[in-house]
Amino acid sequence: MAQFLQIENDGQVARITLDRPKHNVLDIPMMNELNAELEKIAADEDLKCVVITGEGKSFCAGVEVGDHKPENVDAMVTTFNKIFELVNMIDIPIIAAVNGACLGGGMEVAIACDIVIASEKAIFGQPEIKLGFFPPYAAIRLPELVGVAKAIEIVTTGRNYSAQESKDLGFVTRVASVDDFQKVVDKTVKEITMSSPLIIRLNKRAVKRHIGTSFFQGVDLVSNYFLKTLMKTEDTLEGIASFEEKRRPNWKNK
Repeated sequence: MAQFLQIENDGQVARITLDRPKHNVLDIPMMNELNAELEKIAADEDLKCVVITGEGKSFCAGVEVGDHKPENVDAMVTTFNKIFELVNMIDIPIIAAVNGACLGGGMEVAIACDIVIASEKAIFGQPEIKLGFFPPYAAIRLPELVGVAKAIEIVTTGRNYSAQESKDLGFVTRVASVDDFQKVVDKTVKEITMSSPLIIRLNKRAVKRHIGTSFFQGVDLVSNYFLKTLMKTEDTLEGIASFEEKRRPNWKNK
């Protein structure tokens, strides 16, 4: 049983709540728990969506500073990197529901997710430079999301950004009022879970499949994936049939 996480899984949606008072700061044992849960999710082909959020007023305020000391840092980096390796393996949408402070390693976890929904009270930032560090995963991910210049600004100023500023920069998907925050998260989950788990996976894979290729290579890869994989599934044929017959689809995950 997890000590630092709250876990819910209804067969369609896995919900992970970071729960280590007082600001859900990640330490090595907590990251090990998170990795164990992400491994289960990666292996579950019936799930349709993952939601990661934080208990209390913070999403996650970073990684334990003590784990950066020379005697711990190798284990910390290996364990921390495993989070992103597993997130990259998961073929269903991962939503970061950011309800408050989202700083340092916490922001890195959030921007690793596919969709970031932020409360208007959320604060984002990579303050590592103020302690003499740099954020390794953010150095990789932020240029993809905001461009090189803005990524350098974020990591070298250590500045905090509001939820709206973060959306304007491009690493937050949607901002919701405090009152509507949970409704917006739940609506997004509902929109995703209406579809076949297999087709959800194929859609996410299609988006990622062409990254790093030329335009013509990308068109070829995705078109072949559409014709030779998607069109061979029972659920695609069921989707067509349900539309023509004006009924709800009966997904088989096949």
